[in-house]
Amino acid sequence: MAKTRKVRHWDEPLRHPDHPRPVTRRDFVAQGFLTGSAYALGGGVMSLFSNPRKAFAALSGDLDTAGCGISLGGAAKIPFICFDLAGGANVAGSNVLVGKEGGQMDFLSTAGYSKLGLPGDMVPGLTDANGQPFANTDFGLAFHSDSAFKRGMEASMSPGRGTQLNGAIIPARSDNDTGNNPHNPLYGIARAGADGSILTLAGSENSDSGGNSTLPATLMDPELRPTKVDRPSDVTGLVDTGQLVGILSARDATAVMESIYRISEQKMGVVTADAVLQDLVRCGYMKAADIAERFGGVPLDPGQDPMIVGPNGIFSDAEFNDDGSRDGREFRKTASIMKLVMNGFAGAACIEMGGYDYHGGARAEGEVKDFRAGRCMGACIEYAARVGVPLMMYVFSDGSLSSNGVIDNSVEGRGKGEWVSDNSSTAAAFFMVFDPNGRATLRTSPGKTAAQHQQLGYFDAGAAVQRAATPAANNVNLLVNTVILNYMALHGEEGLFDTLFLNHGLGNTTLQDSLMAFQPIVNGIIGPLNPT
Repeated sequence: MAKTRKVRHWDEPLRHPDHPRPVTRRDFVAQGFLTGSAYALGGGVMSLFSNPRKAFAALSGDLDTAGCGISLGGAAKIPFICFDLAGGANVAGSNVLVGKEGGQMDFLSTAGYSKLGLPGDMVPGLTDANGQPFANTDFGLAFHSDSAFKRGMEASMSPGRGTQLNGAIIPARSDNDTGNNPHNPLYGIARAGADGSILTLAGSENSDSGGNSTLPATLMDPELRPTKVDRPSDVTGLVDTGQLVGILSARDATAVMESIYRISEQKMGVVTADAVLQDLVRCGYMKAADIAERFGGVPLDPGQDPMIVGPNGIFSDAEFNDDGSRDGREFRKTASIMKLVMNGFAGAACIEMGGYDYHGGARAEGEVKDFRAGRCMGACIEYAARVGVPLMMYVFSDGSLSSNGVIDNSVEGRGKGEWVSDNSSTAAAFFMVFDPNGRATLRTSPGKTAAQHQQLGYFDAGAAVQRAATPAANNVNLLVNTVILNYMALHGEEGLFDTLFLNHGLGNTTLQDSLMAFQPIVNGIIGPLNPT
């Protein structure tokens, strides 16, 4: 007799019999006992406007802000958001296509794709019942046509948005079920120049990395430790203009505080006091005046942004405000982060999502969770498009998993192979580049085609990472450095990489050329944008 599988809710915690009991917070997040939160990376005060990279503060010219830590704007670099899928999610094959040495379209064997969860009648190279190829290139980067990531992204994006997208996949091993993989690139992205106007670093938990995975030790900078942001109230709480703005207009409140500052300056000139106390008093009033001038009356709540929530928003009111589902929490977290980053309030951010250790049974669970992640990825891309800024989006997970070929024919399982075990040899990471001006152009280099620049490394026919293909393939630290190099290359600043990252491990400029996917999409910085 057929054995009836016990149906479980996909967002219940994962209790794997072959895993030890969760002990650390990372264990609890990966197995879904805790939800992932999110942080954001940024650095000055100027960009808290809806499209703020042109919105420079207008405090009175006779006030000296030097030494008070008041920034007149971010670094105007490409916004950066990474997704840390805690637990060992599937990336290669069933979501983003990966191939042999020739690139994504240098197809693996049927057995190799079965290991990656694709049955023989759904492998790339074949077509579906409607005659459409399973290898889909609508986003530039090739996805499986039934990829849950892809379907989720399309559900959040406007039709035709894919023409402004491109991406690259990096086959790279990382350890399963551990937060010790140094996957997090944010400190390096900050060193490369990403900055905002309020925050300095972002991550998904209160840790040095700000995410599930750790950061490379060589990038550690105590001044960049994360600030937690995972809900709209965290965004609005970043700037407090006080009750003065509620009583007076923003302009009047600024004038009052500037006057207090001037009086304090005069008093301090007479009274002998400790230099530190003088600085605290002087800068305290100055910063208060600066905040009132820049942010008084500025709507910061992502839930009040009609581009994000509402009839014409990325999320409907029902989706965004659904407190009874995991979707609602993840959508609010994503909206909070993308509001900060795309508007220049933050330079970069990491969104951690938990429960991606989804092996050990029904394929349906992985499909549901991957679709949710895709919705959040697509939301970031769509919001960047609506604000009018480019975006680099990076997706990684700690390890990966594999299938034994048993098919899940449930509605959510979609006739694909069940995920049954952890498998670090099938791991990969990928990044997408959104450019408002059109699809980013792939590079070529001596001996490397454009297709080989879209897939930085390769699998063998049996779906295992080839460890000697790139420095990143068997070293997570160098995977991070490869991502940072690609971020700098989008600005045409790859020539600064050796100087900023000594002993980076990516070889000479010839090898580095082979590890960069795209031609620059901006020249060093993004030009000023019109505030809304």
